[in-house]
Amino acid sequence: MKITEQDREFMREAIRLASESVRNGGGPFGAVVVKDGEIIAGSSNSVTIDLDPTAHAEVNTIRKACRKLGTFDLSGCTIYTSCEPCPMCLGAIYWAHIDRIYYGNTRKDARAIDFADDFIYDEMDKPLDERTVPIVPLLRDEALQSFRLWSEKTDKTEY
Repeated sequence: MKITEQDREFMREAIRLASESVRNGGGPFGAVVVKDGEIIAGSSNSVTIDLDPTAHAEVNTIRKACRKLGTFDLSGCTIYTSCEPCPMCLGAIYWAHIDRIYYGNTRKDARAIDFADDFIYDEMDKPLDERTVPIVPLLRDEALQSFRLWSEKTDKTEY
């Protein structure tokens, strides 16, 4: 895949947002979502600022982009993120149907400054009964009711 000067500029904006975040008390991560050669949204990590463990740069940026475009489907978009996405952010990127991911720092670079996601990847490979945080099935028969309602709904918006 050919990387263009425009790709570099979009990544520089993600990196700028990451550095600005550090100066403002946030984490060292930034991201932008681009569609048709235009930045739709950009944000940084605000976990400690917002007291929200899900407030990663990619998630914040996806939320802003969806609001701006009035959709939950970011097909046709690209995300530029200052660091390789963590498992949560990668999941959000896939759920948003973003077409391509460019990243700056690697997982190993993040680990070197004490942002390590490897334990999550390791946990996902373990059987449920061997995970650090217990995952306990409960009331499945009752929970299936909402799935039945969804299956029967004729006017649903699929995603």
